[in-house]
Amino acid sequence: MGKILRSAVYSLDPEQAHRAAIRALALWGSVGTPLGGGPESATPVTLAGLTFPNRVGLAAGLDKDAEAIAGLFGLGFGAVEVGTLTPRPQPGNPRPRLFRLVEDEAVINRMGFNNGGIDAALARIAGLKKRPGVLGINVGANKDSTDRVADYALGVTKAAPHADYITINVSSPNTPGLRDLQSRPALDELLAASHEARGSTPLFLKVAPDLDRAGLEGAVRAAIDHHVDALIVSNTTISRPPLASPQAGEAGGLSGKPLKELARAKLIEAREISGGQLPLISAGGIDGPDEAKRRIDAGAVLVQVYSALVYRGPGLARSIARALA
Repeated sequence: MGKILRSAVYSLDPEQAHRAAIRALALWGSVGTPLGGGPESATPVTLAGLTFPNRVGLAAGLDKDAEAIAGLFGLGFGAVEVGTLTPRPQPGNPRPRLFRLVEDEAVINRMGFNNGGIDAALARIAGLKKRPGVLGINVGANKDSTDRVADYALGVTKAAPHADYITINVSSPNTPGLRDLQSRPALDELLAASHEARGSTPLFLKVAPDLDRAGLEGAVRAAIDHHVDALIVSNTTISRPPLASPQAGEAGGLSGKPLKELARAKLIEAREISGGQLPLISAGGIDGPDEAKRRIDAGAVLVQVYSALVYRGPGLARSIARALA
């Protein structure tokens, strides 16, 4: 049955399949999440004053507009991160912009922060009847913004009353110039404004796996200096390890199995730099319990998955949560 369903999904254009999955999850959530009912029950973990039911979170990018939160918790995730949300709606980059690399168990995307704007998403979040796990809101800047720091501060201000935590996303490769905000002093200005805007809501920072040692050290130090509660390591990569899929040459951020070694190495590097002063969340290439365990052993408090759901199916979160318990 799983193979038949996977074959049907793979027959669709990747973005059509994505939309179909969100619609299905939204429908399941609206009728009480019969897929499981809520997060997988495991050993709770405390981070930034929040209690996570288990160590497995959904990375931002799947539910960009906060349409399917209840259904996603029904897959067993202890945390669901929605977005990236920008102050104003934007269509993102031209299609095609999402590519399924089946031979490599990978995905390339150049979506470009396509979303309906933060106000519409927050209205949906405010209407949730139940929030069984931890909800993160990932915020970014509009592509045509003339003041990106102001965009982030506005996003944090709006998200703070609704989020359990907020993630500052300066690591997407698909908005020109966005990754420049990972470098000091730009990052200092951004984090100072975000810290002032967040109130008491925990603030996380998400960085790219393509930072060199000096760049990662700068980001870690800035996060510590500005009282960021956790660092998410990492986003998609613009590097290209050997790939077998015909779509390997597409521009955009690469995620999935080929990112595994790089993401793990950057986690270890961030742990060395931070010396335990900054909690770390690992994302990128986590495709099952074994790799998730390796990330926890390497210093991560929590893990996030996304692309592996395409290849491992909806039972992935529960299988990892049980293994990590």
